[in-house]
Amino acid sequence: MALSDITREAVLAAVAECDRMGRDAFLDKYGFRRALRYVLRYDGRLYDSKAIAGAAHGHLPGHAPLTVGDLSGGIGHAVTALERLGFEVISEPAAPRTDDEIVRTIGRLRRAPDSGKPMLKQAVVLLWAIGRARTGEDRLMRWTETVAALAPLLEEFRRDGERRQGRPDYPIAALCHAGLWDLPGHTNVPRAHGDAALKAWFAEHSPEGGPSASLYALARESGVARIRFIEAIAARFFDDFDESGLLAAVGLYDEDVATDEPSPRAASDRKTAPRHVTTDPKGDYARLCESVARSEARTRGRRHSSNTEDPIRLAAARCAVLIRSEGRCESPECGSPAPDVNDRGEPVLEVDHVDQISDGGRDHPIQMIALCPDCHAVKTRGRSRHRLIPLLAQTARDLHDRWSAAEA
Repeated sequence: MALSDITREAVLAAVAECDRMGRDAFLDKYGFRRALRYVLRYDGRLYDSKAIAGAAHGHLPGHAPLTVGDLSGGIGHAVTALERLGFEVISEPAAPRTDDEIVRTIGRLRRAPDSGKPMLKQAVVLLWAIGRARTGEDRLMRWTETVAALAPLLEEFRRDGERRQGRPDYPIAALCHAGLWDLPGHTNVPRAHGDAALKAWFAEHSPEGGPSASLYALARESGVARIRFIEAIAARFFDDFDESGLLAAVGLYDEDVATDEPSPRAASDRKTAPRHVTTDPKGDYARLCESVARSEARTRGRRHSSNTEDPIRLAAARCAVLIRSEGRCESPECGSPAPDVNDRGEPVLEVDHVDQISDGGRDHPIQMIALCPDCHAVKTRGRSRHRLIPLLAQTARDLHDRWSAAEA
């Protein structure tokens, strides 16, 4: 059995079979998974190239379909066989799975310009989806409901001079082809350009959809990932646009936005274990500090909000300090474990700005420290506070340098 045996007629028979059965049933029948990258494009529709090639072999007289194990040449072998027969095989990006992959994908999103600045449509859709994930809303939504929810946001949050269009089909098509949005059962989603064809496709199919499963799960459960996604979106799209109103509208502009949400399995442990326990604490600390630094660099000198402390930056910094504390008071004169955890599972520690914001301090872990309630009271109003504050400031710097050096 070999892919070199298949004919164009056999491939067309496999394509027709996939059309009749539907993508998922077709893949189940032949034992293949969805294509991670290469897809066959035929008559305006997309098909999983490896599965089509394997099934096509079974449409040859007297031959059996090829299984995943039979395709020893891998995906490149299937692509070569299909292209030899005159078929078009294109590369579609695999859905990113980790927070690092998602952040990189966001950083590569095409920023369609309007009036000389990037349009905000993809940013609005992504932030709306992250806000829904945070509150545990269903990942997938019917198209009519998606339009009803997004149209007002797309109308309101746009740059001056940007065309007033509340249609979500453009940004969702773009996000789908980037691997950040799922439209289950549809492999022939048009590209996000033109107008009539795109509008007609969404009107005809009215697809159920939502953010990719990985994006949703990470935005739902991981405060660190949620912060990284928000900052990556802001860095890619907002530039000189004050995004605070949009973040507030989608439920992402508060100091708890970096707080982890437990998975259903872990919900019973919510009040008995510290939340900021991670398998990679120093890595998470470094990633959060990077987000804080990027946010500071991007917003310094341009934000006209009356709130000096940016809730997103503060949430990232606060989360980083709690990770760094490992559940203990960071005062060098104490070091006691937190006396309890709160209802969100966080250690009962006060994350304090050693150098007050009003005096020029920063929302950055290098100038913040986690204190038990007793040490925080002494630092705030004790007679020894004037001696303690310089000691805490030096401790915060030393801890930050130590954790940063350990990650580097």
